[in-house]
Amino acid sequence: MSDAKESKSPRTNDADRISYVSAVAELETILAELERDNVDVDHLAERVERAAVLIAHCRSRISDAQLQIERVVADLDG
Repeated sequence: MSDAKESKSPRTNDADRISYVSAVAELETILAELERDNVDVDHLAERVERAAVLIAHCRSRISDAQLQIERVVADLDG
């Protein structure tokens, strides 16, 4: 079973290499899958895990952008 987790790692950890827009699009796809009446329970945990990784990635990108904007504004003011 550890082999299965190891093979999933690159997929779940690749969020840092995708754009914010791509992450949001993938999240929307996952949400649509989860909202279906015929959700594949065997696949559910994997999709929820992926969604959590993507959400963390998006939050990080927003935080980074906010800090960058604050620095630019501070430079303009000072």
